[in-house]
Amino acid sequence: MEMDAIDLLTHDHRMVEQLFRDFHAAASATQRNGVVDILVRELSKHAAAEELIFYPFAGKALRDEELVRRHLAEHMAVKEALAELDALARSDGRTGGRAEELIELLRRDVEEHVQEEEGELMPRLREAVDGTALLELGRALAKAKGTAPTRPHPHAPDRPPALTVAAPVAAVYDRLRDRMQGRPRT
Repeated sequence: MEMDAIDLLTHDHRMVEQLFRDFHAAASATQRNGVVDILVRELSKHAAAEELIFYPFAGKALRDEELVRRHLAEHMAVKEALAELDALARSDGRTGGRAEELIELLRRDVEEHVQEEEGELMPRLREAVDGTALLELGRALAKAKGTAPTRPHPHAPDRPPALTVAAPVAAVYDRLRDRMQGRPRT
């Protein structure tokens, strides 16, 4: 079943919330590493698709660039924490205190971001834009997620047009690294 942009992004939010619960419920370091790999991948793809497609669309539709800037700033904090978490050694670095701190920081940042998106941005957008446009945007987001970077890139551009050039290059590099490291594929 096809989802509009808001339903697709909301579904992503629920999936990420579940990944945070899975991390804490993991019975072993191997399971935690697997959850971290998936969390890094899914949040990275979600953020890239929002930055490339959703936020530019929302900024134009709502004529509210300040709202977009605020969400991009929140993304930066998430990407920086994800990059640090991703860099932790897979052997034992993800089972210690710093990994727990980063997961908790990410959980709080993501929770706050999701509340703002779902409580303010998405309702405003649903009111301002017709259903057909949201369905088309949902298709574009789904396609973008399929080719988005799978790792955080906090120093890369976060807005088109520079993001439009940087994201595909980062995605190819990320997918190559994922294969070499035996990480989950998309």
